[in-house]
Amino acid sequence: MQHAQTKKTQIISLYTNGINDIQELATLTESKPSYVATVLQDSGLLTGYFDLYTHSTHPMNVYSQLFRQKLGFKDEATSRAGVHLLEHHYRLFAGEKDRAGQHHALSVALTMYDRARWCGKQKEADIYKNWLLSHLDDDREPAH
Repeated sequence: MQHAQTKKTQIISLYTNGINDIQELATLTESKPSYVATVLQDSGLLTGYFDLYTHSTHPMNVYSQLFRQKLGFKDEATSRAGVHLLEHHYRLFAGEKDRAGQHHALSVALTMYDRARWCGKQKEADIYKNWLLSHLDDDREPAH
């Protein structure tokens, strides 16, 4: 009797046999692209892929280390602490005119908002959303 392969095993096997396109692997294994990428990154076969579900142990850029394993949405207090950290760095970046750093802080806030709301933690998500919304109009050029 033949044992069915797990999706993880299928993904790794297909990848090592030359199918390297994330979307194609997802289609062939009836998986989501983010799952395929996670399997490949955890197996050491892929680097540099990022999406909503990419674990923070895989740094996206030099700013990632500032937030790595420091944000969460376990409860409202955890979300508020995360927003406090985001605000601290956002202000530092603003003072340095580091727009890339500010963008990363905004991106991290959006990621935390999405993760929390899709886990059914709306109050925790709203804390990130409100912080994000309060910063979207920063540094707009005045209307002429």
